[in-house]
Amino acid sequence: MPLLKLAPSLLGVTFFTLVAHNAHADSNNSPVQSTIDRSGQVSSYKDFDQYGNQQLNPLFDLGSWHGFTQPNTASFYGGFTGPMIIAQEYPINLANQLDKLTINNSENNKRYSFESAKTKFETFPGQLVQYYEFNDLTVQLTLQFVANRIAIVQTTMTNKLNHPLSLSLSWQGQLNNQWNASKSISTVLPNWQPMLSENTKGISIAFPPAQKTWNLMLSNDASYQIQRSIDTNTTINHQQLSYQSNGQVTLQAHQSRQITTSHGYWHTAQEAAADKELVLGLMSKPHFVTEKIDSSKQRWQQYLEQGVNSKSLLPTDIAIKAIETLNGNWRSSAGALQHDVVTPSVTARWFNGAWAWDTWKHAYAMASFNPSVAKDNIRAMFDYQITSDDARRPYDHGMIVDAIFYNKDKVRGGVGGNWNERNTKPPLASWAVWEVYSQTKDKGFIAEMFPKLEAYHQWWYRNRDHNNNGLIEYGATNHRYHNTKSGELTFKVSYGAGKTPAFLSDCEKGDKNWLNCQSMTTYNHVLDDGRYQQLDIGAQHGAGWESGMDNAARFGFINQEQLKRYAQKHHNGNLKQANSDWQVRFFENRNQDNELVSFTIDQESVELNSYLAAEKQLLADMAKLLGDKTKYQQYSQASKHLAKRINQCFFDEKTGFYYDRKITGHKTAADSCPGSLLTQRGRGPEGWSPLWANIATSEQALRVIQVMLDENEFNTLIPFGTASKTNPAYHPDIYWRGRVWLDQFYFGLVALSNYGFDKEAKKLLKRVVNHAEGLNGDGAIRENYNPESGVVQGATNFSWSAAHLYMLHREFND
Repeated sequence: MPLLKLAPSLLGVTFFTLVAHNAHADSNNSPVQSTIDRSGQVSSYKDFDQYGNQQLNPLFDLGSWHGFTQPNTASFYGGFTGPMIIAQEYPINLANQLDKLTINNSENNKRYSFESAKTKFETFPGQLVQYYEFNDLTVQLTLQFVANRIAIVQTTMTNKLNHPLSLSLSWQGQLNNQWNASKSISTVLPNWQPMLSENTKGISIAFPPAQKTWNLMLSNDASYQIQRSIDTNTTINHQQLSYQSNGQVTLQAHQSRQITTSHGYWHTAQEAAADKELVLGLMSKPHFVTEKIDSSKQRWQQYLEQGVNSKSLLPTDIAIKAIETLNGNWRSSAGALQHDVVTPSVTARWFNGAWAWDTWKHAYAMASFNPSVAKDNIRAMFDYQITSDDARRPYDHGMIVDAIFYNKDKVRGGVGGNWNERNTKPPLASWAVWEVYSQTKDKGFIAEMFPKLEAYHQWWYRNRDHNNNGLIEYGATNHRYHNTKSGELTFKVSYGAGKTPAFLSDCEKGDKNWLNCQSMTTYNHVLDDGRYQQLDIGAQHGAGWESGMDNAARFGFINQEQLKRYAQKHHNGNLKQANSDWQVRFFENRNQDNELVSFTIDQESVELNSYLAAEKQLLADMAKLLGDKTKYQQYSQASKHLAKRINQCFFDEKTGFYYDRKITGHKTAADSCPGSLLTQRGRGPEGWSPLWANIATSEQALRVIQVMLDENEFNTLIPFGTASKTNPAYHPDIYWRGRVWLDQFYFGLVALSNYGFDKEAKKLLKRVVNHAEGLNGDGAIRENYNPESGVVQGATNFSWSAAHLYMLHREFND
């Protein structure tokens, strides 16, 4: 790790300095700048790009639910732009600039024009700075977060003259009145309007309740407040939703004066009340403000000091961007979120919650530089681990649900739509917990988590192993989107303009040519008949989500054009025969009372079982640490046994790669390899998971690596896409059937490194650094990349990409 120290800048503000060589520093003692563009202003609540991202990248910090940007247009100089707030589950741009300063000379009423001043704007990790210089006055604005609901702006004014200078100060702002570029807020929410009120220190904004499940959610006492350390006289225009606050200061000769402004955003009155004394202290105690600012600087100094690896092959600038991204997506506990979480993306429309798989990755990365948040993020998911006395799904005890949000769903007594219990996510929780221990040596955390991890591990074998042979399938829970109340599978089928088979007479007509059907018998009849054109099965989506590779080819996802080409190549154009190669069937798993517990798909997945083999060894290591020799031996032996079976049952000698295995519903012997490998659905990153888990034999690993490094398979410009180029369902712009996700890229590089191919791994890493769009600039880290061009796609400020970039930074040295 490099030495990090604080160094003064020319602006008189203390910034962070890395004293270490890195690829992007010209010399030692260079101030550490932010590597993300945090500038701009927008005039509508929703300013989405084509992927549903808010287009600015505000500074969020310390678990805040509101963030700010720098202006990039001179007419907005004199204040920070925004804020963007998270309305429980959705980011909205509350204002293009809620708090802009205007200064006039009180004696001659001359206005100080910020647009004409000598200016310098700087953005640092955790801090925004603006500096303006006039002939007789300098003004500096700095913004940082001092609490999880409060940011402060310090306005420092310095008189350059030899005599007093009297100034008239005015702050003004207006809330956005546009929902998006084409609709006003009043059109979308005709009876909804925030209410502004004033006091001697500033303004308050009270938000009416809102429950637009897919757009905007606020409680009946959510609020935003601006307070200042000087008295002001405020006028409000309720029709325009604007305000102006006026004050006076006199600066003696060469005197500097600081004014502190707090920006607080609270979901509830209870949250606001809890921060009341803090706000009062910020307004009345200058030393208290200084302590808070110093604490913020020291916190970021620690992040960078502990987080940056000066010997890394991945440039320091990218590592800092990753750290900023992960900390920026940190949300403090609120609503149903009982612990702090790290969300996938603060700017992406749907991603302001916590997902299990994402959480394990975020925690693994953050364990080295922000371990307290890493721990809490893990705890947040385990807060909702299903228990045996659960009112909804007691048979799922031990399971970790897929996604948690500010609001629970209606089944759990909430009003949200994003909360998801349709599936879990791959078992990497122990991997994350063990990394937290490795970085912190906190044995107490292992003791806290071990029984919970055991319960989760056991759940897989109880609820996702239909034939009881110890090789696990992905599946979907008993859920209203998967089945009827009586437990019958639900699905939709379309025959296009063709004739509907008579055996579907009981199905209900849906939109266009879709039929809404139910029962496993009917579903299997549809597959056997084979004349359908399209199927849409809720349980199939659930199982795909459970894998984390939502619409991967191995789960039967292929579009019609691809299927036609496949049929032409393999079945002389016979679509019915082609369909049979891509059909996914389901098993019903029921308890002793014949109650539906889950559906599992008719294939055992190689990477799921590889994860479980790795987890068994991690549980063994935890048991050993806790002094339980019996469990250590049991888990260690079970890990070795499962590893042997994976190599026996999932490796194809003919093609030299690992695949999922198609099975029937018949019970089989514990050590058998029933069914057949799904080679016809092509190759994907699941094939190198045994190498990542370090359980493949050296001979098998060498053959897999040959496929990985083949330019006609996975070795594209941006390597290791989610389907090989020869996969029948491959397309470079399909989510999980071609695009490169950095978690799978990371797993691939670790796989290479585990078997001695370090040189090749580093070569591929350098290629990604050089060719992945926006990675080296000041753009946000993105969700995934086109394997052939490097073009970015998907969510901005994406945490799991940041997490794996950071892992690469820590683990791959030059």
